[in-house]
Amino acid sequence: MYIISAFQQSLDVELAVAELEQLGIGKERIMAVPLEQMLGGRSLLDSIHRSDGISLFDIGAVIGTVCAVLGASFGFILTWGPVIWGLIGFITGFLIGFALDLFVNRRLLKKKRVRRPAAELILMVRCLSGEQSSVRHILEQHYALGIGVVERP
Repeated sequence: MYIISAFQQSLDVELAVAELEQLGIGKERIMAVPLEQMLGGRSLLDSIHRSDGISLFDIGAVIGTVCAVLGASFGFILTWGPVIWGLIGFITGFLIGFALDLFVNRRLLKKKRVRRPAAELILMVRCLSGEQSSVRHILEQHYALGIGVVERP
């Protein structure tokens, strides 16, 4: 049976491995896999699957709609007509709203979100069925983020 746990990189991992070795579990039965941290830049466009909470098109769409309605309303009086003035109003309002949103959120866009990932290391321990509860207790005691048990014949 395998007990798999996730940890943040800290001294607790070393202490857990040392305590497992004192329990009688050899180094050949313990595997630690460090995870690579994926750093990606912030994108301006949100997708349906991934969003960072900052949308630069919301305010632009609202102000663009208001300006399009006003442009179409005043377009009945002006020479080019309501359709052209509605489009001009929408484009102008959208650009104003986009610039306003960009100005307000510029600090958030510059700042790269450097937060620690939830798990930085995976620790896998091969143990017998009698050792399961003690191994699990040791991993919980040393702040494992999550623990899973895989029963293999």
